[in-house]
Amino acid sequence: MIWKEILIRYGELSTKGRNKKDFINRLRTNIRHTFTDIGPLNILTERDRMHIEIENEDQFEVLMERLPKVFGIQSFSPVAICEKNLEDMKKLALIVMEQFKDRQITFKVEVRRSDKSFPLESHELQREIGGAVLSKNPNISVNVKKPDVELRVEVRKDAIYMMAQIIQGAGGMPVGSNGKSLLMLSGGIDSPVAGYLLMKRGVRLEAIHFFSPPYTSDNSLQKVKDLANELTKFGANIRLHVIPFTEIQVLIKERVPANTIMTTTRRLMMRIADKVREEIGALGIVTGESLGQVASQTLESLTAINDVTNTPILRPLIAFDKLEIIEIAEQIGTYETSIRPYEDCCTIFTPANPKTKPKVEKVNYYESFTEFDELIERAVRNREVYKFPEQKKKDKFEDLL
Repeated sequence: MIWKEILIRYGELSTKGRNKKDFINRLRTNIRHTFTDIGPLNILTERDRMHIEIENEDQFEVLMERLPKVFGIQSFSPVAICEKNLEDMKKLALIVMEQFKDRQITFKVEVRRSDKSFPLESHELQREIGGAVLSKNPNISVNVKKPDVELRVEVRKDAIYMMAQIIQGAGGMPVGSNGKSLLMLSGGIDSPVAGYLLMKRGVRLEAIHFFSPPYTSDNSLQKVKDLANELTKFGANIRLHVIPFTEIQVLIKERVPANTIMTTTRRLMMRIADKVREEIGALGIVTGESLGQVASQTLESLTAINDVTNTPILRPLIAFDKLEIIEIAEQIGTYETSIRPYEDCCTIFTPANPKTKPKVEKVNYYESFTEFDELIERAVRNREVYKFPEQKKKDKFEDLL
């Protein structure tokens, strides 16, 4: 295998000022976390890029598969290395460009000569290496302005480094560089996408789910666990807080008018989420709400829900339509899990004609006849917490095989 390292470009991180080093350190930590199963990785960080050393082909394949999902990476390239002499450079260039042998492409050679003591100038290296590639590849021609492929050659102190492939990363900010928030994870299509978008802006997530057995099944809970696990592939672990919600949900059905059941349900979920948020030290609550998508997501309904907390409610999907949300869900790999036919607690006790423009005063009035505080405290206290990604249990006989 010719590939000896992967060069990572930061993109947006490069615009940061004095705290740039903190963002880079966070990205390095997230990469180490993402690849704990093939690590520890040898990672060298520089001001504008990062280098990951490759030890073997299996490690290379895993890195190439997962790196596009790690937030904070603008792009990356596999890098080949050779000795600092012209013949070895020509041979390596031919090997690197072999991956394009079945395509008609244009290319150019770009030389970065950080070792100024190297005897050949940049333009000489461009001519020699470019000529070697063209003589052996009739499918390749030169275009110095907008080539399909740019063969980059770096003359460093220790060796020659060469790359010809630029793979787009996920962009955004490293997860954890912009604080922590609590994601209300329902099991539908929207909330995992909302979580993904916040993670892309550097927010570390914990998640909360409301579970109402026997009205919701173990299959619906497993779906949520799988979604939480899916979100961890973007560079951070996630804790899922599962709230026993049956008692509260049944009481809501008994005590408030049918057309305001959904509004009160959402408000009590928000009150519970706010208490969990405070316990875990999160700064905001994230929801998958989209304005006008359903009855509980009109501006009046959202105002009534917001009324129970002063905590920032982050709604990254507020202006998205359903087709846009589905498209992102398909891209990030959560869609197929979200559409499994297991309903969450938001779909039970749903009235035929829910209130779309609830008045805050009236909702407060209906709820004032029931003491919910003790039930909320008990639900928070009795929650179950799961950590993702799930650690595979080691077979006690594994070492004997």
